[in-house]
Amino acid sequence: MAKRDYYEVLGVSKNASDDEIKKAYRKLAVKYHPDKNPGDKEAEAKFKEVSEAHEVLSDKQKRARYDQFGHAGVGGASGGFGGNPFGGGNPFGQGGNFNFNGQTFNFDFGGGGFEDIIGSLFGFGNMGGRRTRRGADYRTTVTLSFEEAIFGTTKKISVNGEEIKVKIPAGIDDGMSIRLRGRGGEAPEGGTEKGDLYVQVKVKSHRHLTREGAIILSEEKISMVDAALGCEIDVETVDGKITMKVPAGTQSGTPFKLSGHGVPFRADGDRGPHIVTIIVETPKNLSRKQKELLEEFRKAKKRGIFG
Repeated sequence: MAKRDYYEVLGVSKNASDDEIKKAYRKLAVKYHPDKNPGDKEAEAKFKEVSEAHEVLSDKQKRARYDQFGHAGVGGASGGFGGNPFGGGNPFGQGGNFNFNGQTFNFDFGGGGFEDIIGSLFGFGNMGGRRTRRGADYRTTVTLSFEEAIFGTTKKISVNGEEIKVKIPAGIDDGMSIRLRGRGGEAPEGGTEKGDLYVQVKVKSHRHLTREGAIILSEEKISMVDAALGCEIDVETVDGKITMKVPAGTQSGTPFKLSGHGVPFRADGDRGPHIVTIIVETPKNLSRKQKELLEEFRKAKKRGIFG
């Protein structure tokens, strides 16, 4: 289901001030807050929608990206990244991603149900309606580079002296975990099922790039002369350097989208965008000649020679 326009959600115009956005959010948040509407699923959904809209529109950079690129600029495109991590299904069915206290975990229940989850916590599972003792679950951690998390890789890990190859899927994020069924502890006496191995992923930060879901973000600094006259710059991406054209008159804080250079978010390989924010640098130490030229420019602007 397509997401509604965030301005429409808050009931404000696209030219709304920060204060107008804040007031609209507070009014709607009070109206739809779960504490005021206990058990009302529709109100709960409205509250989440309002909170999401406020989170984007109250942040200057996110708002600028949203104004230019829509939901795709803030990681909220329907059918891609963002939205219900369970895809509308039962979270205790076939598994999926679960966000808890800001951290995302991946659960693979292999077709089991809630009883199997509880059982695994106490060392027994449910097979054919009969509870059977199973081996202990093991947990370990694997560290990935920023690029390995984007494109996927294979890692070797050691568990109790047995070396295991783990396939890391493209697009995995920091805090997620991978379940390897039957790679945990041996089944106890009388049991028939080995435990599982949970591999939690930690992703190293990048010196120049950051990530929001399927979006990659970076900043590029240019001089005010290049901003005024236009230029071409080399942008560092996970796919290597790409030449990007910056049009004349570009203002500081303007975002530009490099489509398809972000993070894979679907099995067919579709990728989010890489959004580059231009930062125009103001020179601090000017030579006498530079000051004279800028002074001439200021005088010409006052005379109306320049717009």
